[in-house]
Amino acid sequence: MSSDHPDDDALTWAGDPEATEPATGERQKSPRISGGWKVVGKPGQVAAPATEKTSGASQMSSVALVTFGILAGIYLLYTIGWLIAVQRNSVAPTDVVGAAMHTVGLAFAVLAPALWIGATFWLTRASRSLRPRFVILLAGVVVLAPWPFIVAGGAA
Repeated sequence: MSSDHPDDDALTWAGDPEATEPATGERQKSPRISGGWKVVGKPGQVAAPATEKTSGASQMSSVALVTFGILAGIYLLYTIGWLIAVQRNSVAPTDVVGAAMHTVGLAFAVLAPALWIGATFWLTRASRSLRPRFVILLAGVVVLAPWPFIVAGGAA
């Protein structure tokens, strides 16, 4: 089966009747389009890529993406360090309220790095610059360090 347009060959099977062509033998001038779609431009033209103003979102540079990945890895290591430090903690208050507060505090110590990075991304989502996000994440690296694990040196 031979057709005038090479793209049409992919849409047919060998042995299909050629009755699918228009009766006049000419191709339709304008293609039929399903509902909900809109043709933009002329056939054969390539649309210009969307600019930052039209797309509404900016793309991060490779350096920023790698830096965010490194910081996320540090926060993951902090979560693991706090988890190990909490598991090694043998001191607990004897009263009920003190023990409950101590348990809640230990749980938040383990969750703090994940909460910090999540809050940072959420609160700086409208910022045009990545600088505030970097500064806050770097401050979290200093503030959230698992000092009980670091001071103990990982020893049991």
